[in-house]
Amino acid sequence: MVVSPRWWLALVLAGALGAQEPPAEIAPATAAPAGETAPAAIAGEKPVDGLPERHARWLVEVEPLITGPEKELFLGLQQDYQRDAFIQEFWKVRDPYPRTARNELKERWPERLALARSRFGSLDDDRARVLLIHGEPSGGFEVRCTTTRVPVEIWGYRESPVVNFPFAVVFVREKGTGPARVWRPTASGIAADAVIANAQPCINGSRMVQILAQLRAEADNYERTLSTVLAKPRPRSEEWIYAFVAHTTDVAPGTEPLPVALDVGFLGRHQNRTVVQAVLDVPVEATMTGEFAGYSSYDFLLTGDVIADDRLFETFRYKFGLPAQEVGAKIPLAFQRFLRPGKYRWVLKIEDLNSKRATHLERVVEVPPVEGFVEVPEWKDPETAKLFAEATAAIASGETGIRIIPPQGDVLTGFVRFDTLVSGDQIQKVLFYLDDKQILARNRPPWNVEIDLGPFPDLRTLRVEGLDEHGQEVASDQLLINSGDYRFSIRLLEPRRGQTYVKSLRARVEVQVPEDRTLDHVELYLNETKVATLYQEPFVQPILLPEKAEVAYVRAVAYLPDGNSTEDVVFINAPDYVEAIDVQFVELYTTVIDGAGRPIEGLTGADFQVWEDGTRQKIARFEQVENLPIHVGILIDNSASMFAAIEEVKKAALSFFSKRSRPKTARR
Repeated sequence: MVVSPRWWLALVLAGALGAQEPPAEIAPATAAPAGETAPAAIAGEKPVDGLPERHARWLVEVEPLITGPEKELFLGLQQDYQRDAFIQEFWKVRDPYPRTARNELKERWPERLALARSRFGSLDDDRARVLLIHGEPSGGFEVRCTTTRVPVEIWGYRESPVVNFPFAVVFVREKGTGPARVWRPTASGIAADAVIANAQPCINGSRMVQILAQLRAEADNYERTLSTVLAKPRPRSEEWIYAFVAHTTDVAPGTEPLPVALDVGFLGRHQNRTVVQAVLDVPVEATMTGEFAGYSSYDFLLTGDVIADDRLFETFRYKFGLPAQEVGAKIPLAFQRFLRPGKYRWVLKIEDLNSKRATHLERVVEVPPVEGFVEVPEWKDPETAKLFAEATAAIASGETGIRIIPPQGDVLTGFVRFDTLVSGDQIQKVLFYLDDKQILARNRPPWNVEIDLGPFPDLRTLRVEGLDEHGQEVASDQLLINSGDYRFSIRLLEPRRGQTYVKSLRARVEVQVPEDRTLDHVELYLNETKVATLYQEPFVQPILLPEKAEVAYVRAVAYLPDGNSTEDVVFINAPDYVEAIDVQFVELYTTVIDGAGRPIEGLTGADFQVWEDGTRQKIARFEQVENLPIHVGILIDNSASMFAAIEEVKKAALSFFSKRSRPKTARR
């Protein structure tokens, strides 16, 4: 027979639940309405000095939940909007069912606060803390000596939202009134023991004696159980505070300032929002270059908060990397945000990652309503205006687009109609491609196509291109048929294939993430040079081009938190004969071993067969490789707690490869 390790606790719980219910005078009170809390000025509840009243009250009310590092971070925040953002994330990481629209714990907390205050008069009572965390007990009883003196209470739980085992808690009140404290068999002290001894003749005193005797007999086990019950529930991830710190716009005291000039312009409209472009000009003499694997670059990290009506509207973060040989007297760092018309306060922190200089900027930005495209604004720096003229002009076609409307159903076979949604007035012709083969061209609406997908739900790719009156592509879209909801993909909507760019371009990215995953960040490359890292939507970035308008390519790479990635590439300034081709030659390295784990030599191509999707493939070449490749990998912790040190760790890893992994390295 298997006996539960908490059999003794089950007996205690049975004794607690078998007694009378709590008296009527401590029956549940009416809870405060959702979103409201009782005032903190109740006996025993002391607000934290130096905080606004509502934040001090909140800190008192979540004391049973908030961890030490979380509290330290909250007390160090300087702005109310930062504290509000902290509170929002605090509840988010404690949502018991994050996939639902509701946050049950956040909704339940004000009700439990009102109940605890009504019953116990203050949150500075261990009964209030247990009630807040574990909810109403399954049962229990009071040891009552007079109508007003209740020196001992015992609560029993079959389980709670926090723990899935039965437990009992004993509360002691030294004078029979006032706040109660949890009794522990090994650490409650002489005063508590005296209270218990004096309570034995009272109502339910004999029950209390029996239960306490059982708890004392299992003192070590009960102490461990009690420690688990009284511990603060942990959030789903305690690393959220590191991510929160990484997004702060505060500059550490003593940091050498970085001279920066901020210029803001309004370029046009994106749906019902205004396209706001900001350019930060950094004097090159105030910066330093960084060396990484023989590559010299200027590297900056921009963190921003957008505040509307004294509340955090959105946050953003960009990382810029510019080749050292391609900058002038000033380094322009541009970014775009899509904002509704209104008044905002921008709070920015720009860091030079090489010199460690940083600057904190604040600017009030009045975003006007915009109809259509606005002519290139007059930037304060005329050179900046020239550089970004092409990227700015690209917004003029921002309202022109085409999108494939996915048909209903997860599995598509037979004849299926695909409709498209066209916006703007530039599209005069639509081309339809199935698996890179043109199947239809339409010169007038309706812009749809009916395709025979065959009897099996094979993976197919449908692509549409919208052409203007000159036959130039102005919009496109792509749909992977029968891919399900777990596709991870990225598409470069801009720049457009086949177009010529001289000084700048606008990169615009669309990312599709599996329904159960989150996107970590998007990296943008010009050729093999990483020029920007975007951590949030909109994934739009102006990119400066080298002085000579030569053939180049823009590459966008999307990353999930676990390191999985997907990418897309667009060639620019390329001649018409440049094509994308499928690679038809694949090398397979194969090792054949015997029963003892030793390689078998002397095999030929006739000893092998290669199959793909049920079709035998022709082996074009076979050879025995003498100089076998070595595959070495380094695993790096990329969690939020590593944010400050991740660049140094990357450099150390690359140094290992460059210094230790050399051709013909002697064996040791």
